[in-house]
Amino acid sequence: MWRHEALAPYATLPWQSKGRYHREAESPSRSPFQRDRDRIIHSTAFRRLKHKTQVFVFHEGDHYRTRLTHSLEVAQITRTICRVLRLDEDLGEAVALAHDLGHTPFGHAGEEALHGVMAPYAGFDHNAQTLRILTKLEDRYAEFNGLNLTWETLEGAVKHNGPLLRPGRALTELPAAIVDYCKDHDLELDGHAGPEAQVAALSDDIAYNNHDIDDGLRAGLFEVADLLDLPLVGEMFSLVSTKYPGIDQTRLIHEAVRRVINAMVEDVVAETRRRLAEAAPKSVADIRAHGRPVVAFSEAMAETEKTVKRFLYTRMYEHWKLNRSHSKARRVVVDLFELLFAEPNCLPSPWREKAEQAGTHARARVVADYIAGMTDRFALDEHRRLFDLYS
Repeated sequence: MWRHEALAPYATLPWQSKGRYHREAESPSRSPFQRDRDRIIHSTAFRRLKHKTQVFVFHEGDHYRTRLTHSLEVAQITRTICRVLRLDEDLGEAVALAHDLGHTPFGHAGEEALHGVMAPYAGFDHNAQTLRILTKLEDRYAEFNGLNLTWETLEGAVKHNGPLLRPGRALTELPAAIVDYCKDHDLELDGHAGPEAQVAALSDDIAYNNHDIDDGLRAGLFEVADLLDLPLVGEMFSLVSTKYPGIDQTRLIHEAVRRVINAMVEDVVAETRRRLAEAAPKSVADIRAHGRPVVAFSEAMAETEKTVKRFLYTRMYEHWKLNRSHSKARRVVVDLFELLFAEPNCLPSPWREKAEQAGTHARARVVADYIAGMTDRFALDEHRRLFDLYS
């Protein structure tokens, strides 16, 4: 079960886990990180991801990525890289599956709107919301709130974008949910995450860049010809077109995108092996204390990835069709917050009881938790119920 021979010394070894905040007996059939993965998959927050926006709101098409399918794709890439590097696949998968649990409905547009209305009440941050879900908001177990995951999985979720405490950034500048939790269960915010969490973070970039290219082409926001000057991406589309003359566009897109993903994965593996050889870590502690990530793109691939991101930002995320959709989404979130904050008696139980018993700041957080947990569909339905006189 423990796969001692399969894991490198610098991997996060499950038999050396720092444990859970609430002590539990170990499972005879699953490692601690397998249990974390399973708890995430069975959580309510994970199921809700199926109707949460990745880029396109759910009603715009059945085949576009959602937060759920994106998370599954990130997990698949993470497992592949972890296996090759002899890291703990289960921990990598758990972090990958959990990394977007805190997202609001309507993706980043929804988060921007919720952060705006929450600005007087310490703001809103989806990574901090993920921690709140994992440690507080999921209410499934008799003996504790949250999922009671291992220290390592929580660390990976919180440090998704690297160390939170860096030169020039004080603890007081971090989201309150993270600061409050770390008072009792220190996640060592000034260090890097373990290698599995670093793999999950880079797999996130690989997945969304490539799958946004796929979705953007299928949505008609740009054409294949627009991609041909992009490094790597253009090369792969040209290669497939040359190898398979007359190939239809659906197959062309899939064949090119899968080659780009493979090239990025191979680059991460090669660069990470180079950095591991240079750093010579003897344990996961050495990786956490290392001055920079050990899991990374090569310099050339990092530049390529930035170029692809710039293209997607300009041609997709800022496309007028998406801007219209995002504008409507922001108005829905703001309307919901303002009404429910002013009239908490409109909240369903038990949210109503929590909000009515709370002070101003705490009530704002209850309303934010309620809205952040909504799917796109539920948010639109709730907006209709609250604002349409005939609903």
